[in-house]
Amino acid sequence: MTHRTAGARLTVRDMTYIAVFAAVIAVCAWITIPAGDVPFTLQTFGVFAAVGVLGGRRGTIAVLLYLMLGAVGLPVFSGFGGGLGVLMGVTGGYIAGFLLSALVMWAAELLWGRSAPALAAGMVLGLLACYAMGTAWYMVLYAVATGPVGALAVLAKCVVPFVVPDLCKIALALLLTRRVARFAR
Repeated sequence: MTHRTAGARLTVRDMTYIAVFAAVIAVCAWITIPAGDVPFTLQTFGVFAAVGVLGGRRGTIAVLLYLMLGAVGLPVFSGFGGGLGVLMGVTGGYIAGFLLSALVMWAAELLWGRSAPALAAGMVLGLLACYAMGTAWYMVLYAVATGPVGALAVLAKCVVPFVVPDLCKIALALLLTRRVARFAR
């Protein structure tokens, strides 16, 4: 295993893994259970797996690539959506929050390493960052469209129902990471 610095160039192998995980996140987005404004998807699992398996740098680039593919209109978001309209919609903050989540996980990796507890803590903190960004965005758009809404009401609608499933996704991503990460180095 070679040590990669932040300024190191990406190899063809790195770019391949990044593209594969961007595709994994897209497939995870397509696995959707409608639940009002914010559907249940496996996107967060894809984000956790990308950063867990590939590491902070390559995982974050995979998430960024996924967001860029969606922003230009490819149908990679839940419900086979794509385009800036989706990112500017009520769930756009949660989708953009995936990048913040990956960055938080990368920072946790740099601070605490890649042990299972460190990865778990980074994933939980990344999830909280995603929730915070998505909830703030939802509140702003909701207020513009229909009037002010309380943070507790938004949390009850957009976060609370997702906590247990998202913690299960973290557990699954940790299991996958422990089994697969050594092959992606």
